[in-house]
Amino acid sequence: MQLLTDYNSIKQDEWHDLIAKSSVATWFQTQQAYDFFYSQPELFTTFVLGITNTDDSTGKQRLRGVCVGYVTVEKNKLKQFFTRRAIIIGGPLLANDATNEEVEFLLSNLNRRLRSKAIYVETRNFNDYSKWRLAFENAGFEYQPHLNFHIDTFSLETVDANLGKSRKRDIRTTIREGVNIISNPTEEQVKEFYSILNHLYTTRVKTPLFPLSFFYALNRHPAGRFLLTEYKGHIIGGTVCVELQGKCLYEWFVCGEDCVYPHVFPSCFATYSGIKYAAEHDCPRFDMMGAGTPKETYGVRDFKAKFGGKLVEHGRFIKINQHLLYKIGEMGVRMMRNFGGGINLNISALMKKDGGRS
Repeated sequence: MQLLTDYNSIKQDEWHDLIAKSSVATWFQTQQAYDFFYSQPELFTTFVLGITNTDDSTGKQRLRGVCVGYVTVEKNKLKQFFTRRAIIIGGPLLANDATNEEVEFLLSNLNRRLRSKAIYVETRNFNDYSKWRLAFENAGFEYQPHLNFHIDTFSLETVDANLGKSRKRDIRTTIREGVNIISNPTEEQVKEFYSILNHLYTTRVKTPLFPLSFFYALNRHPAGRFLLTEYKGHIIGGTVCVELQGKCLYEWFVCGEDCVYPHVFPSCFATYSGIKYAAEHDCPRFDMMGAGTPKETYGVRDFKAKFGGKLVEHGRFIKINQHLLYKIGEMGVRMMRNFGGGINLNISALMKKDGGRS
C-alpha cells in the first residue's frame, strides 16, 4: 500500500471515479469540498490523505480511499487550546471492496498526522460503515451511536406521498399566504438569513456558528444551494444545502421565524423546498445531516421525522488523542447544562459541534 499525503499526489481522475462508484461517497469528501475548506484558512486547517494499492488485474496502483477533513481554528488562544478538533464530515471515502487492512492503514496514518494537532478526531458518518468497523477500532476509534434521516427523493410523487399530514397542511397554508422561495439570493438576502440563523444559535442551539463570510463563500460555490423563504419582501428563513450531483442533497443549515406570522411555517417550508429541489434535480436522496443520539430526547428529530424519511443509525467514530483536555471539555459541557453562559458555554460547545447541525 502507498500513502498519499497531500492534495497534488492524488490523481484527480481517480478521485472523481471513486466518488462516482463508492457507496459511502459524500460531497464532503470531494475535491470541491477540499478546495472550499482550504479557501478559508481563517476557519480551517484542511487536510487530505489517500491510499493506493496494487490492482491484481492490472498490476498497477489504484486509489482505494481518501479522507478529507479540517482542524478547526479559533482566534481566541484559550478556546484554540481547549477545542482543537479534527472533523471528517460524512466519513472517509472508500472503495466498495476496500479491505479492513486498507482502511486501518489509512486511519492509522491519519491519526499519526493529527495526534499533536487535534484533541480528538471525529468522523460524522452519513452512510453505513459497519463492514469496516473492526478497521476503525483497530486504528483506535470508538463507535458512538448517532441518528440521521435519509429521504427518498427519486420523484416528487414519492416525496409528497411520504409527507406527514401536519407537514402537508403547514406547507399548503404557507404557500396560500404567499411565501416564496428565493433560489439565487443576493448577499443582502444571505445576510438577512444569517441574522435569523445566528439568533437561533445564540438563543436556542447555543453552539458556535460559522461567520457570515462562510455563507457568502458557500452561496458563490457551485455546489451551494441556498433556498430562502421570502414573505412580504423579507427573508424569514431558509435552508442551506450542498449537492453531490446525481447522488444526494445535504441540508447543512435550516432556520425560520416560526410562530411569528399566522399560518406561515418558514422552517417547514424551507426543508420541504430542499427535498423538492432534490426530487426535481435527479438527486435520489435528501440527507438531513443528523438527528441526535438514540438516548437523547430531541425535538429536532421529531420535526424531521414528519418529512417521511428513513431513520438510520450510521453513528460516529471518535479517536481521542489528548484525554485530559477532552475530559476538561466534557466538564465544560456539564457546567454549560447546569449553569449556562460565559466562557464555559463557548468552550464546551465547541468541543461537541462546529457550525453545522447535529
